[in-house]
Amino acid sequence: MYFRSWLQPRRGLAIAEACVIGIVAALSAVFLKVGSGWLGTWRVHSSHVLPVWLALPLVGVSFGFLAGFLVERFAPEAAGSGIPQVKATLANVPMKLSWRVAFVKLVSAIIALGSGMTLGRQGPTVQVGAGLAAGMSRLVPTSPDHRRQMIAAGAGAGLAAAFNAPIAGVLFIIEELLQDLSGITLGTAIIASFIGGVVSRLLGGGSLDLNAALMNYSSNFSFPEIPFFLILGILAGLLGALFNRGIIFSIKFYRSLHISLPLRVALAGLISGIVVSILPESFRDNTGLREYVITSELNPTFAAIALVSQFILTLVAAGSSAPGGLFAPSLILGSALGHLVGVGAYQVLGEASLSTYALAGMGGFFSAVSKVPITAIVIVFEMTTNFNLVLPLMIVAVTAYLVAEKVVPGSLYEKLLLLNGITLTKQVSVESILTKLTAKDVMQQRVETLDADMSLEEAKQAFSNSHHRGFPVVEDSKLVGIVTQSDLTKIHNRQLENDTPLRQIMTANPMTVTPTHNLSHVLYLLDRYQISRLPVVAGRKLIGIITRGDIIRAEADQLNGATANPAPQPEPSYVVYQTRSPSIGRGRLLVPVSNPETATALLQMAAAIARDRHYEIECVQVMLVSRHTSPSETPVKTAKSRRLLRQAEVLAKKWHIPLHTQIRIAHDPAQAILETINEQHIDLILMGWKGSTSTPGRIFGNVVDTIIRQASCDVVLVKLGNSQESIVNSQQSTVNSQQSIVNNSSSSSPQSPIPSPQFNRWLVPMAGGPNARVAIKLLPALITLGNDPHIHLTRVFKPLEFKPDMTVLEQAIRQLMRRRQLSSTVIAVPVQADSVAEGVINLVKTQGYDVVVLGASREGLLQQAIQGNIPEAIASGVDITVILVRGAILGDRP
Repeated sequence: MYFRSWLQPRRGLAIAEACVIGIVAALSAVFLKVGSGWLGTWRVHSSHVLPVWLALPLVGVSFGFLAGFLVERFAPEAAGSGIPQVKATLANVPMKLSWRVAFVKLVSAIIALGSGMTLGRQGPTVQVGAGLAAGMSRLVPTSPDHRRQMIAAGAGAGLAAAFNAPIAGVLFIIEELLQDLSGITLGTAIIASFIGGVVSRLLGGGSLDLNAALMNYSSNFSFPEIPFFLILGILAGLLGALFNRGIIFSIKFYRSLHISLPLRVALAGLISGIVVSILPESFRDNTGLREYVITSELNPTFAAIALVSQFILTLVAAGSSAPGGLFAPSLILGSALGHLVGVGAYQVLGEASLSTYALAGMGGFFSAVSKVPITAIVIVFEMTTNFNLVLPLMIVAVTAYLVAEKVVPGSLYEKLLLLNGITLTKQVSVESILTKLTAKDVMQQRVETLDADMSLEEAKQAFSNSHHRGFPVVEDSKLVGIVTQSDLTKIHNRQLENDTPLRQIMTANPMTVTPTHNLSHVLYLLDRYQISRLPVVAGRKLIGIITRGDIIRAEADQLNGATANPAPQPEPSYVVYQTRSPSIGRGRLLVPVSNPETATALLQMAAAIARDRHYEIECVQVMLVSRHTSPSETPVKTAKSRRLLRQAEVLAKKWHIPLHTQIRIAHDPAQAILETINEQHIDLILMGWKGSTSTPGRIFGNVVDTIIRQASCDVVLVKLGNSQESIVNSQQSTVNSQQSIVNNSSSSSPQSPIPSPQFNRWLVPMAGGPNARVAIKLLPALITLGNDPHIHLTRVFKPLEFKPDMTVLEQAIRQLMRRRQLSSTVIAVPVQADSVAEGVINLVKTQGYDVVVLGASREGLLQQAIQGNIPEAIASGVDITVILVRGAILGDRP
């Protein structure tokens, strides 16, 4: 017990870990410098032994392939500079960071840098230090927060050891990686960075020995030079923005080649070797090139060649995802740019310190690329320890940062992560979560509700079958009340009949919130009225529900950074044609039309429901375009689609129903339908259904699956039987002739009715689910499509059940008989069979029904796929029309 308490992440343990991390990071930085330096020296020597045009490309392609193979085979996370991976890990993205990653990164970076590619070792040392720290933090039982702090300390120590700049290592953590100023984070970062920097300096692991190189050079500047430093900052910002865009373009280009990582890195090594073999001999040593540009006298030609060649070669190397960083190339490019501006200042003013301009250019270009101006200033200052450089550095670095951020906003590292599908979300404090998140962000959209006309007995059964302690009560998808277990307890002694409607028991006009209310307001209402849930409404329409548990989960997700990255969404659909009628209905019914052969039958069903419920009809036609084009910018021809919509107008005039039509251009038909549902506040959608699907992983089909999962309104799917298709086809000529009469005739004589498919014998299987009740509510409207309708309610029982329970069927009959205008015959027909699908199919074949109406199962679609999709089995097994009803109450809340 004492040992376990000693291992807890106290401040003493954190400091001890930071010391060890600093030492280990410094040793790895020194090893990386010595190893890459030794290989680089051997490469340069080989160019003196063999022809340079053979030696350099050969070394580049072979070493590049080996480095890429090590990364791809043993640690794919070690590709690239490594800083984006560390940044993602610190943002709680599940990305591998361990001793294995650190070791592979160290070895592969030595080989890649030794091959002659123009990359740096500072980025790899950041990942190596972070990986070593991550591995050490797993040796003791620490919290995730403590582990993040140690990884940040390791990254800072790696940067400090690479540059011999401990203060810059701390600032880089704060400014770019962790953005955390808590006491223990800052303390461990300072300790690890300073130890890493000091040990690296003692062992000779520094990046540039600029103090010795600049001993004979003056770094003074005068006031008239300030405009030239501003020009240098602007140029560095523009070039840095172009550099960042070039890196992204290069990565995308390599990926378009569809070759493996070893081949990509080998190709980059080959190109680098060929180009360097053509350039002067001084370009074969990258470290010597940096010092030469900084300390050289007036030599604009050499500086221009260095700027152009290093810019191109860095894009070639970095785009291949070779294990190397961008810090060192940024310093070379910045120094070359500064040298050129310094030459211009010398020509105009007669005097200028070229080394001052080169060093200021280094800081400016580094700031523009990495978007860390303070770190850039401190890195150059710590490498030179020259106070005369502070003001020029500040002018150039800040100007370059502002220009680069204006031209190409955002962090390069976050853009690199985005290419791999990783989006970083900023951490939100506990205090701001409740005010930033709204009810719409947290609410559960799939809500189990009860109908206002449901009987007391049915309500009790719903409570017994569910773990919920309360349900919203709706009428035509509109919230009218709420009922809880306590409400049922209070009426226990009132001696109410079991068939008493729920509207007499519920609490009317419950407390609600809108989607835009923030969680602070929601929590206040929950506490103020001592309730456990609040319905979320838009107008009177119920769109979700929110509980205390939902708020707690949202806070936990935000604090742990567990918010899921949203999947890429198709571009929104675009309306190119629409007609509007007077809005006089109580709700809206949506009919997507696409097939002229089934459109008429669907519209007749929609008209029957709309007349019964006093709804308006919204008719939509979706035209698809390629995902490579924008729906709002794609020219389309709508003549054929408008002809199909005019069929709906004919039927709407016949039934005197308000009809709205629209044509949408979209990438995805399901997405366009969902957008229409949300925009037009649809209460019910009626759409065609093939009855089966051959798409792997789909239950009802691509479009229907999405609608049945995500639509907030009632869903009615219709699969027309073979016997109805011939009738529907014969209706086309009648519809067209009536359309011409409506458009051209001025007489007021009544039109002849449109022939309807024969829907007289209706079979409704019942299992007691909520969607079966929704189907029962639709029957009075649908049976008006027939001349002499008969409704048979059935329940399938197992052969071993000798006395079937008829309670569900009796309740459904009572619900139907409450409709006074219902004059059709209603009969209960129990049937025995091994499965529901088998019993219904046999009944259809023996009794000759016209339509089967099914309520969607209470089980989820995944469970249906595993156990068998009953609606699809029935629809495939019969030739008659099958109607599947999924109410807005589908699915249990989690």
